[in-house]
Amino acid sequence: MTIVHNFSTLSPDSILNALDSIGLQTDGRLLALNSYENRVYLIGLENMAVGIENHTSVVAKFYRPDRWTDAAILEEHSFLQELIEHEIPVVPPLAFDGKTLLEFAGFRYAVFPKHGGRAPELEDRKTLEWMGRFLGRIHAIGVLKPFQHRPTLSIESFGVTPRDYLLTHNFIPPDLDAAYRSVVEQALDGVRDCFNRAGKVSNIRLHGDCHAGNVLWTDDGPHFVDFDDSRMGPAIQDLWMLLSGERADMARQMSDVLAGYEDFYDFNPNELHLIEALRTLRLIHYAGWLAQRWDDPAFKQAFPWFNTQRYWQDRILELREQIALMQEPLL
Repeated sequence: MTIVHNFSTLSPDSILNALDSIGLQTDGRLLALNSYENRVYLIGLENMAVGIENHTSVVAKFYRPDRWTDAAILEEHSFLQELIEHEIPVVPPLAFDGKTLLEFAGFRYAVFPKHGGRAPELEDRKTLEWMGRFLGRIHAIGVLKPFQHRPTLSIESFGVTPRDYLLTHNFIPPDLDAAYRSVVEQALDGVRDCFNRAGKVSNIRLHGDCHAGNVLWTDDGPHFVDFDDSRMGPAIQDLWMLLSGERADMARQMSDVLAGYEDFYDFNPNELHLIEALRTLRLIHYAGWLAQRWDDPAFKQAFPWFNTQRYWQDRILELREQIALMQEPLL
């Protein structure tokens, strides 16, 4: 189902008025940040509100309507607070009159303190080990209880459902339809084989979208931001996106990550079977995500290459490569 959007009614005035309504006196500065699923803004302040002393600006996230229930959003906020209580450096939303999920003019939103930082240098072995320690600490808390209102990463939700959406809504060019149908089915069979080889794998609470763009690095180490995709899933989901390059490079990188990770959380080596399977699911899911949001004008501007003939030719080739990679030995 296409997720409805009505961000066209989210004007600069309504954004600033939303913050004014909770007692934050804005100074008119408004900068849109790099986010497409939601709308996220850096907003300047004139006053210093309780809880955000020494901050001259905050980050406001306006949630895409109808994507998450209130309960699912609050569960994300609760997870962040739980991590903070265990002194794990994440950036939780601020509370106003005891509430972290706010509403104004029909939009749900949350306000976060601004946190500076730079992208982590993932080619550095010490950085990877530090990232591993950080993720191990998060997973040690994530395993303590399950999410009740947020989904589980599964073959169905990340592979079958987006595949079906693409096919039933005629996104694939007619001359490539047969090829795409064939290769995506082979890819999903390969994913199922990988999960079967992995055997019983535990699902825990995850960050869910653990790439370098969601990490702010300072001299004190990493801070994760944007837990919007937080869900249940295998621990390896938060590790594999730190890997890149040739097979030997990824093997070394995984060794560096696990050197720090296993100081805080035991890694199940059977989950190594899932690295290329999860990468394959992400590729299918990403194409489906773009298709589901294609009625949002911001997506057409940001992703002009989507749904072109070349785009689908590349996706077919990409999935063929993944089919081969899923048959290779473990790292």
